[in-house]
Amino acid sequence: MSVAVIIVAAGRGTRAGEGLPKQWRDLAGRPVLAQTVEAFRTLGRVIVVLHLDDMARGLTLFGGSVTLVAGGASRSESVLNALVTLEGSEITRVLIHDGARPLVPQAVLQAVLVALETHPGAAPALAVTDALWRGEAGLVAGTQDREGLFRAQTPQGFRFPEILDAHRAHPGGAADDVEVARAAGMAVAIVPGHEDNLKITYAEDFARAEAILRERKGLKMDVRLGNGYDVHAFTEGDHVILCGVKVPHTKALLGHSDADVGMHALTDAIYGAMAEGDIGRHFPPSDPQWKGAASWIFLEHAAKLAVSKGFKIGNADVTLICERPKIGPHAIEMAAELARIINVPADRVSVKATTSERLGFTGREEGIAAIATVTLIGV
Repeated sequence: MSVAVIIVAAGRGTRAGEGLPKQWRDLAGRPVLAQTVEAFRTLGRVIVVLHLDDMARGLTLFGGSVTLVAGGASRSESVLNALVTLEGSEITRVLIHDGARPLVPQAVLQAVLVALETHPGAAPALAVTDALWRGEAGLVAGTQDREGLFRAQTPQGFRFPEILDAHRAHPGGAADDVEVARAAGMAVAIVPGHEDNLKITYAEDFARAEAILRERKGLKMDVRLGNGYDVHAFTEGDHVILCGVKVPHTKALLGHSDADVGMHALTDAIYGAMAEGDIGRHFPPSDPQWKGAASWIFLEHAAKLAVSKGFKIGNADVTLICERPKIGPHAIEMAAELARIINVPADRVSVKATTSERLGFTGREEGIAAIATVTLIGV
């Protein structure tokens, strides 16, 4: 039996939310599609069907290790485009799989292949166990007997010549390849599916998929917390730099670099979460090249170091402690600038302020202090 695998990944995945199509998003450190392809590497030739806009991305990710085929206007058309590339080859069986199902167990693949020895088609499925309702206008309008109903999964396997002829004869609009096969009179055997073989559809599915991958690898979630604290005194000047934003003020902050107290605290928090010391270890104040340096250099270094050590930044929280200047009008801009530098969504960074009720050096307006907390998540 000579097997080819067709992985269909030409969709746009709009239900997964904004950003890249779901097959290109990160899952445990690699694109979803890369995780999917990995499950089929040992079976035979792999064909990946991509949207034309994604071809360059596919070449970068896979090089020449898989065959890339341009998708069509529908799933059926995309599958047919891949099937015709196999004409004249030695392929006798073909497995057709969703690019957004990266967790298919090997036992499911083998069950499909075994069934193809005695059937022209085979596909994994799970019996429906929940009660089924029919709905109208948001209300339950009736119930549906679940006896004999299944939740379809992929890969769906077929004898190659028959499924090619079936796709050529089908008018289009099929829900999946089993529907195409049955329209051509092919018998399709049901083999056991698996709950892990989920199709990533919504944004929340990524967390579930990552948990399954970690469990398979015997990994525990590695979560690190770090905190940072910094103080800078006032000196003569007409503005301060806080969290990367220039804020007009009657004084400036004194420091070896640009004295961005908020950014320094956050940088130390990231280093601390990795047990990597503080800014002084990586950028010694005794080194004249860092005199007057922009603090984003330090923060970017800390964030990139975290990525290189296998972490992503979960969230960051910075509190500035001062009587003046007023931070509130600038807080959103500050958070956005920090998020840009550490390369995380803006809603994962918080900047806020408080006073010390006129107590201590901040209360006497002698300087500004900052406290920062960060979460690092191992990927």
